[in-house]
Parts: sequence; C-alpha cells; structure tokens
Amino acid sequence: MAELDPNSSVNHDDGVKRRGLLHSSAVVSVGTLLSRSLGLVRDVVLAALVGASSNADAFFVAFKIPNFLRRLFAEGAFAQAFVPVLSETREEGGREAVKALIDRVAGVLGGSLLLLTTLAIVAAPVVALVFAPGFSRDAAKLALTADLIKLTFPYLFFISLTGFAGGILNSYGRFAVPAFTPILLNLSLIGSAVFLAPQVDEPVYALALGVLLAGMIQLLFQLPALHGLGLIPRPRWDIGYAGVRRILTLMVPALFGVSVSQINLLLDTVLASLLPTGSVSWLYYSDRMTELPLGVFAIAIATVILPALSTQKALGEQASDHQDFSGTLNWALSAVLLIALPATAALAILAEPILMTLFQYGEFTRYDVQMSAVSLRAYTLGLTAFMLVKVLAPGFYARQDMRTPVRIGIIAMVTNMVLNPLLVFPLMWQFDVGHAGLALATSVAAWLNAALLWRGLRRDGVLLPPTQGPSWRVLRYAIAVIAMSLLLLMLLPPIEWWLGQGVWQRALALIGVVLTGLVSYLLALFLVGIRPSQFRSPSNR
Repeated sequence: MAELDPNSSVNHDDGVKRRGLLHSSAVVSVGTLLSRSLGLVRDVVLAALVGASSNADAFFVAFKIPNFLRRLFAEGAFAQAFVPVLSETREEGGREAVKALIDRVAGVLGGSLLLLTTLAIVAAPVVALVFAPGFSRDAAKLALTADLIKLTFPYLFFISLTGFAGGILNSYGRFAVPAFTPILLNLSLIGSAVFLAPQVDEPVYALALGVLLAGMIQLLFQLPALHGLGLIPRPRWDIGYAGVRRILTLMVPALFGVSVSQINLLLDTVLASLLPTGSVSWLYYSDRMTELPLGVFAIAIATVILPALSTQKALGEQASDHQDFSGTLNWALSAVLLIALPATAALAILAEPILMTLFQYGEFTRYDVQMSAVSLRAYTLGLTAFMLVKVLAPGFYARQDMRTPVRIGIIAMVTNMVLNPLLVFPLMWQFDVGHAGLALATSVAAWLNAALLWRGLRRDGVLLPPTQGPSWRVLRYAIAVIAMSLLLLMLLPPIEWWLGQGVWQRALALIGVVLTGLVSYLLALFLVGIRPSQFRSPSNR
C-alpha cells in the first residue's frame, strides 16, 4: 500500500481515489478473514476445552461484557463519532489541529476508561449479578463469573484505545494494521488454552488471562504505525476542548444508533442466564458463525466507506447534489447483499454439519450441536439485516446526524425486548429451545432497524435509487442463491453420515460442499449477468 503524507489532505484524498473503495475493502476483508478464521480455530479449542458447561457459561459472560463495550468504543459509537470529526478537523484545521484533537481525545477516552475499569473490578460481584442474574441460583457459578470479570474487564481499556488508534490510521488510508490487529486476540486465547490452561486447576482462568494479554498486545501493535504518521498521542485531559465536546455530543446517541444489535445480544445473554445451563454457550457458538460474514464483509465495507463519506461531507457537498454520497452507499448495499444472501442460505442449510465439524469434540456433545443449530438458524434469519445496518448507519454518522439513528435504535431495542418473552417462553414450553427465541427476536429487531435506517436515508434525499432500478440486482442475486441452495441440498450427506466420521473426513466433506456451493453461486451470477467490473467503484447505477 502506498505511503501517504500525514501533512497533506490532498494526498490522502488522491490516495483513496487511486486505490478505490474496493481495494481498501479487500485489504480490510483479508485481515478480517484471517482473524475470523483464527477465531474459528479459537472456538474449536474452547469448545473442546470447556464445551457448554457451567464454567463455560461463566467465562462467556465475563468475556462478553467488556467485548460488548469494546464494540461500542472500538467499532461502533466512538468510531462513528470520532472519524467524521477527525476528517473535518484535517480538512479545515491542518496537522496541528489534528494533533491537538488526538491528544485530548486520548486523554479523555483513556481517563474515562481507566475509571470505568477500576469501578468494574471493585464491583465485579455486582456486575456479574446485573448481567447474569440467573447465575444467582448457583453461588459458585456467580462467584466464578465475578472472578473472571476482574481479569477480563481491563481488556476494555486496552482494546478501546486500540480502536482509537485504528480510527486514526483508517482516516489516513492505513487500513491494513487495524484490520490485522484482531488476529492477536485469537492467537492469545489459543495460546492460553493450549499452553496455560493445563497448568491451572480451572482452565477458564487461563482463558480470562489470555483476554487481558490480548488487549495489551493489540494496543502495542498499533503504535509503530501511529509513529510513522507522527501521531503518537500525548494524552491531555481537556473535556472542554471543542473537538472532544463535539465527539461526545455525537457519541452518546450513537451508542444506540449503531450498536443496537450488540445491545440486543447482551440482553439475550442476561435472559439466557435464566434459562437451562448451556444456553449462554449455545448462543455464543451460534452467534460466532454469523459473525464470520458480518465481520469479514459488512464491517470491512463500513470501515472503508465511513472516511469516504465523511470526506465528501467535509468537502462541502451541496444538499442538492448527493450523487457521489448516494453512489457510495448504493455500492456498499449492493456489495453487502452479494455476500449476505448466499451466506444466509448456506448457514441455514449447513448449520449442523458446520457445528459438528468445528465443535463436536471433547466436552462439546451432540446435544450441544442440536441446541446451537437451532439458535444459529434463528440468527441467520437476521444476518442480512445485521450486515445492512453496518453500512446504512455510516450514511447518518458521516453527516453527523445522530438523532435519527438513536430514535430508530430505541424503537428496535424496545421491539427486541417485547419479542423476547413472547418468543422465548412458548418455544421453551413447547420445544425446550427457549434460547432460540432470543436469537429470533434479535433477528426481527435487526430487520426493523435496517428498514427504518434505509427509509430515513431515502427521506433525507441522500440515498437515491439506482438509475437501473433498485431491484434488478437483488432479483439476480436471489436466482443465484436459489440455484446454489438446491445444489447444496442435493449434495449434502445425511446427519447420520456426519456422526460416523472423524474430524478430517468431516472437514474434507464440508470444504467440498462449501466450495461446490461457492462455485455454483459464482457461475449462476455470471449466467444472470453479474460481472466483477460492476463492483470496482461506487456509482449511482
């Protein structure tokens, strides 16, 4: 990737144009794909080590709390508020203004996180009870969760500062380092499970320590790239600084607007703690399967288009001329649907073979596979919506419009909360799969969130319909997905066959089925007229 002069906004803009959004998305996607692939290896190791046991539930709750907050600070609300303000500062104030903003944001963000982390460690038993009230029925499980929170919560401090550093690098076209950083979390957890866990009486303590070490390592990994830009922060606490106040103003509503799906998932964890043992773990493993396409593609595209949209806005695009802005959004939506639709179909069809191949070893049983498969299929119903939200939200945040997404976020979150008991208890009483009701409610709420975001962008006149019609590509995608699905159903061996095979036979069979489905989908796309050249750059087709 070409080096950019951090002193020159012109070089930055030319560099982004030269590489193109597709190339930048590919860089992020490759890094994220490697991270998610290692994440699967990590989850395989965790499933074999702790399965879906009571202690596994405790670890996943302790890990999910700071991880949820990480997504708000590192990938969600903070990034959506910080990047537009940083882009605007760079365009209007130059290098000195950028450095002043970075120093003060580092001071306020770091100081706030340090205080929050300290309070969480001191009040760990209360935190455990708040986020997993169902564990109160088992005093040992609740106490273990509190102990693990003391080890995992400092991860929030380190990884949020890592996200802050990544936002700076992304704004200057340095997408590779932030994209490859998450790999270190997976390597740390795998190493802790393999080498440290055998040395301690309770393996989940080793995993919690691995989380803490990962946060430190990821932050250190970002610093050389920041040094290369001459933008290593010198933290200063100055909450009255105009740029800091602007970011805080934008960030508070963004906590709801862009992170509704994560808030819903956390609420699912709270309710899952009230369900039978294993429910938290089943939801974790099934959610991890949907995270692969979501992280590799949707988050990658959203990461790349936010600086582009913010720059278009900062350069003074007129309200009556949104062609470039709209073209970027339409390109992102089309690219997401290209991946989301086949991923949804494939995960629904291959749910049990995938879970058996990856996880049914050691402590992870056949029953755990069945329960995880039910919630995985429920999550896949909302996968496309999860991905659409990731690329629709930047259309608001790049214009520093926080009110609309927060209203939409509240509506979606309330819908999820209302649907949870309406779906959980009937499914629990009738089929003993109450946890699947949590996943289904989350999916429905995600669709509502995506639909309202799309309607808001259309209403504001910044998302214009493609000139060739809004549905022609979606129809062609659907034809290709149907062809792929029929072929997968024809080729897929029965469940009994998978049960009788070892790890390598399962893996080879699954790889063969997946590759066949991929090739059939690409061939079907070609036959219905979809070409790679149509995705090389944003356009208002």
